[in-house]
Amino acid sequence: MSGDFTQEWGSERARAADQAAMRLNGVPATDGGGGGTFASTPAQKRSAANTIETELEPNTKKATDHADESTNTAVKGFDGWDAAVGLKRVADTWDQQVKVLMGRLGSEKGSLRGASGLFVQNDLGTGDGFRPLGTQSKLNGL
Repeated sequence: MSGDFTQEWGSERARAADQAAMRLNGVPATDGGGGGTFASTPAQKRSAANTIETELEPNTKKATDHADESTNTAVKGFDGWDAAVGLKRVADTWDQQVKVLMGRLGSEKGSLRGASGLFVQNDLGTGDGFRPLGTQSKLNGL
């Protein structure tokens, strides 16, 4: 049985690696690829950040609270049994994973909201770098 699993796992890993390499090398737009562009507008970034804030974070919190309530009830029901200790350990691991997830969501939300400003600052800085060249050009004012 373990040999079958190992063989299947190896073939799945190889298939996933092939697919990842294909995506990294570029997929033509006709095959569902993005056509080589990773751009998004400030409005799309705001929309994604708002989705995180208004849907993902609250729904994750709600699901977490529901799971915690159910687990706590089960722990009480198995009080005195080894199953209660196991459930408590699983609940503690779950809580840590949720904490990491919520932190990641908050980080992504902040990054999305800050990215537009960084791109604008970068563009302005690049433009400012070319201005001294433009003032020396004889083409100015034509």
